[in-house]
Amino acid sequence: MQKEERFRHFIEYFTKNYEEPQTELSFNSPYELLVAVILSAQCTDKRVNMITPPLFDRFPTVHDLSKSHFDEVYSYIRSVSYPNNKTKHLLGMAQMLVNDFNGEVPATVEELQKLPGVGRKTAHVIASIVWNQPVMAVDTHVFRVSKRLGLADENANTPLAVELQLTPHIPEEYIAKAHHWLILHGRYICVARKPKCEICQLTHFCKYYEQNVAGNAISTNA
Repeated sequence: MQKEERFRHFIEYFTKNYEEPQTELSFNSPYELLVAVILSAQCTDKRVNMITPPLFDRFPTVHDLSKSHFDEVYSYIRSVSYPNNKTKHLLGMAQMLVNDFNGEVPATVEELQKLPGVGRKTAHVIASIVWNQPVMAVDTHVFRVSKRLGLADENANTPLAVELQLTPHIPEEYIAKAHHWLILHGRYICVARKPKCEICQLTHFCKYYEQNVAGNAISTNA
């Protein structure tokens, strides 16, 4: 099956079944989403959602967070992965937002990436969710699932390489949604160690299924 056909099946399935996918991070403002996404690096959304309510009760605005100190912030996020670095990132991010951006989360990827703790992926998440921009954030789920489905090539060895292979083939109005489609599929169906092909609805165009499941079944029957 050609790549263009795989993309067509991919978009047809998800626009029909998951028209409006949403992030599973809990937030009520751009500031809260930015904090949650920084905390979510190499950490589950479930864990982040347990941490952020008391954190946001204590620091309801970026100005409140910018006035805090390491030990206090650390005490709220100590159960996430890499709490030392993330504490430094949150404080640095808050102080830069206050000093350089009038306390407002910027709308461009370039400005977002100036903030401590904000790389390309995080900037794309914020830009797509908050500002509805057609950018693709490539995390571990997107990286894995897009290659298994055959939407990205096996030799695409970096998140940027995968991003550049995905976005030209997805209509602009679906790029931000496709990020969530791939994440949710990777989180619940196309899991890392043993994908749940037996309940997957995408096997009719999945490259991994063609090569590792359907092909093995044919060999066994033969």
